[in-house]
Formats: sequence, C-alpha cells, structure tokens
Amino acid sequence: MNDNTDPNIVVIGGGTGSFTVLSGLKKYTRNITALVNMLDDGGSTGILRDELGVLPPGDVRQCLVALSDSSRLRELFNYRFSEGSFRGHSFGNIFLSTVERMTSSFEEAVSVASNVLNIQGRVLPITTDNSKLTLKRSDGTIIKNQYEIGHLDFEGQMRPNIALDPIAYITPKGLASIMQADLVVIAPGNLYGSLAPALVVEGVGDALASTRAKIAYVCNLVTKPRQTDGFMVHNYANEIERFAGHRVLDYVIFNTDEPAKNLANKYMREGEKIVEFDLEVLEQATYKAIGLPLIAKTPGKYNTSDALASERSLIRHDYSILAKELVGLI
Repeated sequence: MNDNTDPNIVVIGGGTGSFTVLSGLKKYTRNITALVNMLDDGGSTGILRDELGVLPPGDVRQCLVALSDSSRLRELFNYRFSEGSFRGHSFGNIFLSTVERMTSSFEEAVSVASNVLNIQGRVLPITTDNSKLTLKRSDGTIIKNQYEIGHLDFEGQMRPNIALDPIAYITPKGLASIMQADLVVIAPGNLYGSLAPALVVEGVGDALASTRAKIAYVCNLVTKPRQTDGFMVHNYANEIERFAGHRVLDYVIFNTDEPAKNLANKYMREGEKIVEFDLEVLEQATYKAIGLPLIAKTPGKYNTSDALASERSLIRHDYSILAKELVGLI
C-alpha cells in the first residue's frame, strides 16, 4: 500500500456503476482515481458531441459528482433542463463542453470542474482520442456507436467482436494511475456499452496485466435483455477478461440477495433478471469469488427530463456494503 491511511484505488467504468462505487469508496480514502469510458454518444452527451465536436461529458460528470462533498454543487451539476432549447441537457454536461471549447482541452475542462466541485480524488478520461465503438456481427455487418451497441438486440450472438475505430490509446496519466494503484476496481455497468469501451482502449489490458495492484470486478446485479440473457457471474467475469486480453482478475464480487418482490415488480425492467451464480464453477476460477447481499433497499431515481431514463435499471448496489468489502481486499 502506498499510504498508511489512504489506499490508492482506481475505478474503471462509467455512468451509474462508477458513481455507485465511488460514492462508497470516498468515505475510506482521498487517494482515489476514476478512469472513465469516453465512448458515450447517447442522450445529452450525444447531442453535445455531435453539435459541438466535444468529447463525451456525461460519464465524467457523474464521477465528478460522486466525488464531490458539496450537496448544492452536486445538485447544480446534475440539474437537467426540462424545457427550452436546453431540454434534456444537464448543467454539468454543458459546463464541461463549454470549458473544453474555451481551452481546446477536455482534460482542462475536467480539471476546472474538479476545482469547482472540490472533489475528493480525481477524475481522468481513460483516453482523449476521439473514437467510436464498433461491433462486428457474425455475418460481417459492422454496427457503430456506443448507444446503438449498448441497446442492440444481439440475436443470440455470444462474445461479440468489440473494437474502437480508430484505435484509441490510454492517456499517460491513466496508465500511471493503474500502475501506481493498490487496488483497481472494474465497476458494474452495461457490459458492452460501458465497460467494453474502457477495457478495449489500447494499453488498458496490458496495464492491468502488469500492475502490482489487486484487481476486483464488481458484477452486475441484473442481466441486460437481448444481450446477456442467461449470463451468470462467471460469464460476466469471462467477458471482462476477454476485453482486457489477459487473465487479470484477482477478485469478483457478486450479489447473493434477491430483491423484495414489490421492489422487483415495480423497478425491474422488462426482461431483466437477477444475475445468478454457480458456486462450483466459481470455486474453480482463477480469481476469488466473493458473494454478498448487495441490493440497495432504495432503488435509483432519474429525472424525467433525462432522455435515457426509461432505459436505465433502477436496481442498485448497496454502496456502503460494497465499499467496505473492496477496501478490505487491500
């Protein structure tokens, strides 16, 4: 461990998965880095990216907000306009895009926002290369764009071929953060729309394979209809390592709880199923599998002005239980 009091923890992912993990971990350390997927092109982020030519701000904003201790500033950056020409946009997305246009540097925009929010830790784009996510179907058809792939019907195709066009490279700061970490956490999230875009960035897999840090993957709570139907915990872990290109996982943390019936009926999306696990398979894995009751008692909430609200899962991890377990791995 690099520091006796503040373990050095890196969280890889984007969106609500990283938000949840960061919200819990910031209670244990100030030495925390969020490495954020930069392929988002849906909702407010997609519009700003297309119209202004900026890098995607949405997932970065969520990580910044998670690490801020100011409730009013968190509310400000998450505030989403419900009418007018800004309808659907969050203030934080507009702020980040504005500073990027002013400075011609997305990293500078993140730095300015970090200072304004007085965040605990730091948020870094995993790459600053302007790239698009691609998926190659079994018939050779190429599908482009993160949003489309994240919501695509895979039609039974397993282990889809995911890549970036053009190739994107990990930033020097991102690489250094992984190499210097005590623990790297791969956050839960949309497997093909959020995690794959971060893990297939050139240099990420090699860094995970060569760092001395322990590497933990937090498995999703629910399956993604038409993409991960029938997936069990080990299937998710296998895909994470396939994207990384190496056997990198030391730990896989998964949920053993069932949601209350009224919670499941009210908040689980059509086709979502709780991710199941096979203990016999997990006992044979190269990583240590840790099962915990991880379903939060209070479901997630979304602003009705959020263009993607109807597509987001509301079943959430209990970040307090999760963070305590993660810190205990160091």
